[in-house]
Amino acid sequence: MAVFAEADAPLRGRNVCGAMDLDLMPNNINNVRIKLKRLTGRGILAETEPGLFTRPRP
Repeated sequence: MAVFAEADAPLRGRNVCGAMDLDLMPNNINNVRIKLKRLTGRGILAETEPGLFTRPRP
């Protein structure tokens, strides 16, 4: 969530991996993307466009 607090624009899974210092391997990117989708389903994040995630607007 700290990554999204500092971001000024929606982020992709690849960007989140880079910010978390994970290797940009397809498996890591896919795992992060799955977690972002799960957070979107719970209302913690919002998906503005397919693959773009951000904090929801109040």
